[in-house]
Amino acid sequence: MKRLENFVKKKFIYTEKNNFLKKLYFIFNKFIKKGNVKKSYSVGGIDLLLNYLYKNKFSGVYIDVGCNHPIDGNNTFLLYQKGWSGINVDLDSHAIKMFNYFRPKDYNTNIAVSNLEQKVDLFFYHERSAINTISKNVYNSRNKKIKEVKKIQATTLDSIIKNSPYSNKKINLLSIDVEGNELNVLKGFDLKKYYPEVIVIEYLDLVIEKLEFYNQNIDRIINSEIYKYLMNFNYHLVNWVHSDLVFVNNEIRN
Repeated sequence: MKRLENFVKKKFIYTEKNNFLKKLYFIFNKFIKKGNVKKSYSVGGIDLLLNYLYKNKFSGVYIDVGCNHPIDGNNTFLLYQKGWSGINVDLDSHAIKMFNYFRPKDYNTNIAVSNLEQKVDLFFYHERSAINTISKNVYNSRNKKIKEVKKIQATTLDSIIKNSPYSNKKINLLSIDVEGNELNVLKGFDLKKYYPEVIVIEYLDLVIEKLEFYNQNIDRIINSEIYKYLMNFNYHLVNWVHSDLVFVNNEIRN
């Protein structure tokens, strides 16, 4: 296919007056090259960025905390298709049932994640709601009525890894999206021990009235607790899509 493309391109360059070759070249670019279009499953295309970073790596380990759905809006599904596997965590039992069905190679668990193993308040809107949260600050910042406050058990990410098939594995990617409790998830995770190459983490700026990318403020991001915490572990902010921040460690920087 590449040879055909180069041949047509060369003929087009040197015979610009040849309408047949011009037409062939345009047809090639319109139809045949459609196969080069990359399909994204995550919100904002984070998975394409990750897939590009790991384009030559066909096995690896990810952890997705606040995984929500095994395919739609998911940051790790492209990697799963490539041959990766890992741990998916969500406090919604329906989400984990879907993961068990669609992604049986993964270790999927239904529990809340925080910095301590203890009972926490879940501000519950409804089943399958993506904005159910155990962060009181996030709940207080919203003008939405909850259905109830539930007492649920939370654990640490370290504990989840220890009890999984990945306890002694190298972790390449950590993705965290837990509606405002992201920093506590990090505090319950031994960054020095596992030191994942990439961390994708949601940053909710509670000052913003409407969370849209055009309302974000880089100054507040670099002054946030999440940013400072990860900088202390030698991570660097290298990309930013909507409310997702992408950090990498020094091991993969040239």
